[in-house]
Amino acid sequence: MQPNFVLMKLPGEATDEFVEILPFTPANRNNLIGWIAGRSDGANYGTSIVYDFPKTRLVDGPQQIEARIDQNAQLSGQLTLWNQQGSHVRRGSLLVIPSGKALLYAEPIYLQAQQSPMPELRIVVLALQDRLAYGPNFASALASLYNGTPSSLTATAEAPQAAAANASPAAAAAAPPAAVNSNPLIAQASRDFDDYQRLTAQGKLSEAGQKLDDLKHTLDQLNAQHK
Repeated sequence: MQPNFVLMKLPGEATDEFVEILPFTPANRNNLIGWIAGRSDGANYGTSIVYDFPKTRLVDGPQQIEARIDQNAQLSGQLTLWNQQGSHVRRGSLLVIPSGKALLYAEPIYLQAQQSPMPELRIVVLALQDRLAYGPNFASALASLYNGTPSSLTATAEAPQAAAANASPAAAAAAPPAAVNSNPLIAQASRDFDDYQRLTAQGKLSEAGQKLDDLKHTLDQLNAQHK
């Protein structure tokens, strides 16, 4: 697993900083026992800090999260199908994101056609220690993870009202009510993530760092709600 460069506020610090983080697993074992941050700003340039996890509980490591993704029937079936259709599935780096007293695992999955040099984002997989969810983008995966809506590989093609209008009376009566994303924190997290991507692309790293901090704060609140 390669380290990732991120803008984040380390535990106990007051401001965001540019760090290189790497989850750490012991030799011949898959569970996560901590993570290392290499610091790059100001007086901390060139130093590192290690965060150890409690020895009394097992925390899933990257390979265990990858195994959970591979063991999901819908995900593994879709990835196999894409690889057989002249395209190539590319799995992005698994990010291990500290969020309060929990860890959020995130992995983007891309599809690259043979005639196209540019991979296209198709799936975002998110996981906590006790559950896994996915969707065609970050917002839908986050809603599935925290709001309990079913995970899906495709975005909704039409609004629920339009779908109900096109359905037969018998089908409409038999269909279960559509899941409604009523948690405003999920919508806020999606906005924070979109703003972070936009500001990063514009080179506004200081503002992007603030949005990343806002996203982390929102995820902390979501985690607190689900304890």
